[in-house]
Amino acid sequence: MQLSTSSWMLIFFIALLVVSIWKIYAFLPNKPLVDDDTTKESQEELLKVILKVIKESQGELSREDLFTRVKADETFDEKKFWRFNQNRLNQLITHYHLENPHTKNIEDIYKDLKA
Repeated sequence: MQLSTSSWMLIFFIALLVVSIWKIYAFLPNKPLVDDDTTKESQEELLKVILKVIKESQGELSREDLFTRVKADETFDEKKFWRFNQNRLNQLITHYHLENPHTKNIEDIYKDLKA
């Protein structure tokens, strides 16, 4: 059986396409990283720590004080949340305000938690 040039080209094209797809798949991350703090579960865990600190301090905090107290809390996992910064705290508080539109500041969050 004699194969034409176009047949050989098609065979090589398909073979190289399979190899290329395999190489792309091999380098894509298949499982979540241990210190990935961008997942929904990690954000919920971090928000629980923030709300715990707000409740313990009775809502009398500025955002800077809240940030330092969250970092000092014993339930805060320093290795997992190594990227946690003031901006991330602001984003989580803003997200909480969007889910609970009756809250406007940290004191309102405390009143909401107390109720």
